[in-house]
Amino acid sequence: MRLLTRLLGFGLAFASFAVIVGAAGLWLLYARFADELPDYAQLADYEPPIASRIYAADGRFLAEYARERRIFVPIGAVPEQVKNAFIAAEDQNFHHHFGIDPRAVVAAAVDNVRRFRDNRRPRGASTITQQVAKNFFLTNEVTLERKIMEALLAIRIERAFTKDQILELYLNEIFLGARSYGVAAAALSYFGKGLDELTLSETAFLAGLPQAPSLFDPRINPERATARRNYVLDRMLADGFIAAEEAAAARAEPIVVTGRDRTQFARASYFADEVRRRLEAMYGAETLFEAGLVVRTTVDNRVQAITDEALRNGLFAFDRNNGFRGAVRQLEGFEDDWLEALRRAPKPVELGGSWGFAVILSFDGTDATIGLDDGTTATLRGSDIAWARPLGADGRRGPQPNAVRDILDEGDMILIARTESGAIGLRHIPDVNGAVVALDPNTGRVLALSGGFDFRASNFNRATQALRQPGSAFKPFVYLAALEHGFTPQTVIDDAPISLPQGPGLPMWEPRNYAGGFMGPSSMRRGLERSSNLMTVRIAQTVGMDSVMEVAQRFGIERGLTPFLAAALGSNEVDLLSLTAAYGAFANGGKRITPHVIDRIQDRHGRTLYVTDPRACPGCAQDTFGGSLPPVLPDHREQIADSRHTFQLVSMLQGAIERGTATRARALGRPLAGKTGTTNEARDVWFVGFSPDLVMGVYVGHDQPRSLGRGVTGGSTALPIWVDAMGTALEDVPIRPFRVPPGLRLVAVNTGEGRILEAFVAGTEPGSGYRFSAATLGTVTVETPAVERGTSIGVGAGGLY
Repeated sequence: MRLLTRLLGFGLAFASFAVIVGAAGLWLLYARFADELPDYAQLADYEPPIASRIYAADGRFLAEYARERRIFVPIGAVPEQVKNAFIAAEDQNFHHHFGIDPRAVVAAAVDNVRRFRDNRRPRGASTITQQVAKNFFLTNEVTLERKIMEALLAIRIERAFTKDQILELYLNEIFLGARSYGVAAAALSYFGKGLDELTLSETAFLAGLPQAPSLFDPRINPERATARRNYVLDRMLADGFIAAEEAAAARAEPIVVTGRDRTQFARASYFADEVRRRLEAMYGAETLFEAGLVVRTTVDNRVQAITDEALRNGLFAFDRNNGFRGAVRQLEGFEDDWLEALRRAPKPVELGGSWGFAVILSFDGTDATIGLDDGTTATLRGSDIAWARPLGADGRRGPQPNAVRDILDEGDMILIARTESGAIGLRHIPDVNGAVVALDPNTGRVLALSGGFDFRASNFNRATQALRQPGSAFKPFVYLAALEHGFTPQTVIDDAPISLPQGPGLPMWEPRNYAGGFMGPSSMRRGLERSSNLMTVRIAQTVGMDSVMEVAQRFGIERGLTPFLAAALGSNEVDLLSLTAAYGAFANGGKRITPHVIDRIQDRHGRTLYVTDPRACPGCAQDTFGGSLPPVLPDHREQIADSRHTFQLVSMLQGAIERGTATRARALGRPLAGKTGTTNEARDVWFVGFSPDLVMGVYVGHDQPRSLGRGVTGGSTALPIWVDAMGTALEDVPIRPFRVPPGLRLVAVNTGEGRILEAFVAGTEPGSGYRFSAATLGTVTVETPAVERGTSIGVGAGGLY
């Protein structure tokens, strides 16, 4: 008995000694690393880098910009099922330990002996708190020193934060594959769902990812992903989080990765990239990619889809005259699984709308059976490819094909489009490019911005980044300057040859009209409708290029303006967005508009950082108006031109569509106005036009400027794209005339092509005493501006009348 007592005493003494030594060791370890531990207090102000998200005008998701794809979700918004799944999978004693889990450490040590013996990877015992410590403050380096610091940090974090705070940090920071950080981003990436929409099976799958996201990716390793999901379900069942029936049902559910619902996406790549550039200019790249901005843009999904489709179709329609540019590529292994081969093949373009990819499967006479990327098959008819003469390396077209097999082989991946009749049309990527812009002329909101044939093929935005000569599309500024100088649309000017000196040692400049002829004395209206170069130069010489430049600058056209008369014919450089916005100011009665792609910017907390239209509207906050009139917003737009003069100009531009260079647009059967533009050698062609509520501009040209070909004009190439897009965009939109401002007199005038109502500023109409003199030249009744006695306004022989 005495011996037993001694042994017991010795044991207690040894145990006490061991505790003291252990405690001393722990204290020494703490003292060793305490000064090196990071300051964990910063976790209290945790604001992780999260994606800035861009939305269309209707709220549909457009784009996101981030270095780490993350959506922060406060712990109060995380469903219990999600919390329980991660706790069961990663740290079943999470609510009971103090940062490290001694029982888990011992269990892992015992298990790792067996794993070491079997040459398997050792099992870890890190708690969720330790993972937070590692993810925020430490590296992934596997060393004893790092593990000690991780444990010490975890203990400190547990003392400073609640379990809910720690779990919130963990669930928002953990990497779960698919470029997703945090469980909310992963739920969207894998299943296209919010956390509250996840099934039990999907939740268990996500909870099983932290150990090795790529290893358990169901698209790569479906068996391992299922096994890991089932392990988490077993852990949830063992920990009492779910019932056996729930676990069994979840095990039977396949793991189907669907991603986000594409119907909830807006598709506007060039537009989104323009928004990105503007945000970077406003806030810098770090804020854009990390601060979680929420940006509401102006893009209208319907109008954007329309302009994209019209531009693609128009560019192809022009380019196909040069011949067929061949298949995209040959697909290897298409015989075994053509659909998988087609889906996995690299695509040089994004496409959309009626366009898509297909593969030639077999031939039947002159036709071919093709496989589409939706898994169906269709027929490409030989009778529909007569245009597709193969384009040789020397730029020459080959013979006209009689059958599909003449130009394509089995296994060829091709571009196709469904025509309006439902037939399949062969397509190719055109060599030419262009852009379309649509905006609201009353607000400047950019509704659509198509910057090229395809963003994946080229992210160069031809609507905002390409600076090109506008040619005759610049002429309205010359004619508006003339109206401001007292001219009227019926002022007669001689459309006749003219020679002008260019300077010492330089030859005379002799501008010509596009077709080479001239009209003789004609009304200013007719000159603009027919896009006369000779008349435009005479007007510019009379009113002075300084006046023309000043008008253009008022309307936002500033780059490259020079006082030389050649600038009156559009020799300066403009971008399509600026030119389209300038025409918008014609349409709205001469009020300045600033084209903008962003309506509102908010920070991650919902605070408004920027709003384009800051006008207060107290009456707009009502739930219903009860039949009363809507509230009237103040109009702060600057009046940059007399609305009477802009209406006169609009009326003349309507004439360009009714009788001039843009008659193709008459088919739309509504009030429209616009102007074509063609530069020297047809290097760039344009059409910009508008209705009272929509203005749209089209540009077509090569990225490396060269001629588009003999006979190519804005009316033949850019205008058809505009008619297609504008006509579709205005479907079901009530027809509305251009508003006539006060102070105008509409007078019936006889032209050689019929009678029209001409707009005169009150006091300048025929019979008003405004030094009006009637004369008849051919069948055109004309009127002249007031000229003080002794003032000469002639421009050489046959000049201004």
